[in-house]
Amino acid sequence: MHSERRKYCSGKCRTRLVWVTSGLVLLLPVYLWLILLSPFFYTPPDDLPALQEGTHRVFAFGTLKSPWVRFLVMGRAGVTEEASLPGKRREGLNIIADPAAQTQGLVFEVNASELARLDRYERLGVRYERVKMVLNDGSRAWVYRRLETAESASY
Repeated sequence: MHSERRKYCSGKCRTRLVWVTSGLVLLLPVYLWLILLSPFFYTPPDDLPALQEGTHRVFAFGTLKSPWVRFLVMGRAGVTEEASLPGKRREGLNIIADPAAQTQGLVFEVNASELARLDRYERLGVRYERVKMVLNDGSRAWVYRRLETAESASY
């Protein structure tokens, strides 16, 4: 009886597993397009400044440190260098002022189109703001910082 149940389940379960896996594989690109590239689900606020053409340096301390995330968002992982942000400490998905702290991360260069994609990914003006900050080596880079809300007025 045990072997009969295994035969029955293996064939039927395998078929279900193939259908579920196929569905997920097909839905994942649609989901990523909707979230990262589509005109749906994010409308930037009207008061955001226009993007300047040329190259921009971005400091990543969270999810953008992952080359896979950068590839999905920008279309390339880019070349990164280790960097640190003095006077800031990471707290969850945010950085907050702390004169004794230093946040480790990566810095990379993007063009205006890629910066716009990063802005969309970070939901600029809705969840994050993009501010220029000075890194340990004295260079400046854009940093995404959580917008201050009534619940988290901590920077």
